[in-house]
Amino acid sequence: MAVEVVYRSSRDPERLFMDKAEADRYDKMLELAEAVSEALHKAVPSLNEEQVEELGIFMAKNRDAFAKAFKNQPEALQELETE
Repeated sequence: MAVEVVYRSSRDPERLFMDKAEADRYDKMLELAEAVSEALHKAVPSLNEEQVEELGIFMAKNRDAFAKAFKNQPEALQELETE
């Protein structure tokens, strides 16, 4: 019988990973998504909870492109259209 080590996301217990670093990255992405969602909801209260959550996750998953755009490289957001 083989033993297999798996890692569970602390923020999404349904999600399992074979690599601890990957699980940590996923948790950090979800943490960022939550913070972004909260900020968006404060800025635009008319958005519903589902919209705010989707936007937060989208922005967190694409954090590198948004970071470049916020550093005077708005063309970095064009990368999002191809993905």
